[in-house]
Amino acid sequence: MFLIIALVLILAWIGGFVVFHTAGFFIHLLLIFAVISIIFHFLRGRSATT
Repeated sequence: MFLIIALVLILAWIGGFVVFHTAGFFIHLLLIFAVISIIFHFLRGRSATT
Protein backbone atom coordinates (compact mmCIF):
# COMPACT_ATOMS: atom_id res chain seq x y z
CA MET A 1 0.00 0.00 0.00
CA PHE A 2 2.82 2.40 0.85
CA LEU A 3 4.48 1.56 -2.45
CA ILE A 4 1.35 2.53 -4.39
CA ILE A 5 1.07 5.78 -2.45
CA ALA A 6 4.74 6.50 -3.13
CA LEU A 7 4.34 5.86 -6.85
CA VAL A 8 1.30 8.13 -7.05
CA LEU A 9 3.11 10.88 -5.17
CA ILE A 10 6.19 10.57 -7.37
CA LEU A 11 4.04 10.79 -10.50
CA ALA A 12 2.25 13.82 -9.04
CA TRP A 13 5.63 15.36 -8.24
CA ILE A 14 6.90 14.86 -11.79
CA GLY A 15 3.66 16.18 -13.27
CA GLY A 16 3.61 19.12 -10.91
CA PHE A 17 7.23 19.95 -11.64
CA VAL A 18 6.52 20.07 -15.36
CA VAL A 19 3.17 21.90 -15.17
CA PHE A 20 3.49 24.13 -12.09
CA HIS A 21 7.15 25.07 -11.95
CA THR A 22 6.37 28.06 -9.75
CA ALA A 23 4.86 25.95 -6.93
CA GLY A 24 8.24 24.56 -5.90
CA PHE A 25 7.52 24.23 -2.20
CA PHE A 26 4.41 22.07 -2.65
CA ILE A 27 6.10 19.93 -5.28
CA HIS A 28 9.05 19.21 -3.02
CA LEU A 29 6.69 18.32 -0.19
CA LEU A 30 5.16 15.68 -2.47
CA LEU A 31 8.61 14.28 -3.15
CA ILE A 32 9.39 14.13 0.57
CA PHE A 33 6.11 12.30 1.29
CA ALA A 34 6.85 9.84 -1.53
CA VAL A 35 10.29 9.06 -0.13
CA ILE A 36 8.85 8.61 3.37
CA SER A 37 6.22 6.24 1.97
CA ILE A 38 8.90 4.15 0.25
CA ILE A 39 10.92 3.99 3.46
CA PHE A 40 7.85 2.85 5.45
CA HIS A 41 7.09 0.26 2.78
CA PHE A 42 10.51 -1.33 3.07
CA LEU A 43 10.67 -1.07 6.87
CA ARG A 44 7.31 -2.79 7.38
CA GLY A 45 8.00 -5.42 4.75
CA ARG A 46 5.41 -8.06 3.97
CA SER A 47 4.49 -8.77 7.60
CA ALA A 48 1.46 -6.45 7.57
CA THR A 49 -0.80 -8.09 5.00
CA THR A 50 -4.40 -7.03 4.98
